[in-house]
Amino acid sequence: MTISAPEATTTKLENTGQLGYKKHTDGGWGLVPIQTRSERFASTNVEDFPAVTGREAVWKLTPIDRVADLIDGQLDGGEYAIDATLVNDVDVSWVDRTDARIGTAGTPEERASANAWTQFDKALAITVSGEEPKTVRVRRSELGTSPRAAHVLLEAKPFSTGLVILANAGQARLTENVEIIVGEGANLTVVTVQQWDDDAAHLASHFTTVGRDARVKHVVVTLGGSVVRVNPSTHLNAQGGEVEALGLYFADAGQHLEQQVYVDHDAPHTRSRVTYKGALQGEGARTVWIGDVLIRQSATGTDSYEQNRNLVLTDGTRADSVPNLEIETGDIAGAGHASATGRFDDEQLFYLQARGITEEEARRLVVRGFLTEIVQQIGDAELQERLEIAIEEELNGTNLSTDGR
Repeated sequence: MTISAPEATTTKLENTGQLGYKKHTDGGWGLVPIQTRSERFASTNVEDFPAVTGREAVWKLTPIDRVADLIDGQLDGGEYAIDATLVNDVDVSWVDRTDARIGTAGTPEERASANAWTQFDKALAITVSGEEPKTVRVRRSELGTSPRAAHVLLEAKPFSTGLVILANAGQARLTENVEIIVGEGANLTVVTVQQWDDDAAHLASHFTTVGRDARVKHVVVTLGGSVVRVNPSTHLNAQGGEVEALGLYFADAGQHLEQQVYVDHDAPHTRSRVTYKGALQGEGARTVWIGDVLIRQSATGTDSYEQNRNLVLTDGTRADSVPNLEIETGDIAGAGHASATGRFDDEQLFYLQARGITEEEARRLVVRGFLTEIVQQIGDAELQERLEIAIEEELNGTNLSTDGR
């Protein structure tokens, strides 16, 4: 059964056929595509998007043949089983797609996201209130192998404090949208963990809007799945808003792990820090990181920095890392980006071996330290311990005894 999207919305541009672009004024030739990140076409209706060919900017690094059913196919948009902790000042419930909050954090910019938006029936709503810190854990592990659409609505009420952990495991063929609404003065941490089965596929778009003087920490951890693509975007549209976007991923043979990060500075004195780190091992292991930061003319006093680091552990892997920075005003506190992909640091290995540590153990220590820098910033001891064990299990399947140069 097809579920139509009531009150579908379209923003920014009329669809010109190539997703994410419109023409410059170029004498009528129509040959120069626009590159401004903020002017991508956006709509909640999948039919507004052309068929995906793999040549589009947003899809050109993704193995679309492995997720075609999620981009174009029929999806089950109904409720599914969850396991959620009961915590004071946190409400976890299912709401209708007509809930007034839905659509306030963002709008899909690509076909898979719009397909999920068009076909979901109920949204999983997580509402955090109260100034005292609290942690809520929501686990999904019984989604099955049928293509599914999902919508998660996460709201932090003004001046609330909380940490929300969205843990994913088991089988899945899932495309979803996650809306995160951070109220004025709120302090929210959202952690999404992907430890899917080896054959799972997961496409997710996260949209975050941040209120005045509010702070959000958004953490993406991806360790399992065949194709996993989590694209978080944050709109800093109120003065004093702040985002810290962190990511950790470990790709094994045949895995494709992708994240396209977008931070939109649209108000004065906003701040962003983006740090993603990943490791790759095994034939055909592939990671993609694209980081877009836009500092609009309205965003005076912005302080922004993004970086991506990749550690290649074996031959036969590929890591794509593309940082992009657009600045429309010169009145900023600072902005920059960095990207690096490489093998082991010889100086670090020499330092450890000079102290009697074997070469293989020295390599393990380097990898462990490289990745756990992100884990230690989550702020939940139970999850941090579990992820450190998972990283150790990943390393147990790696031959680190060769020099890897």
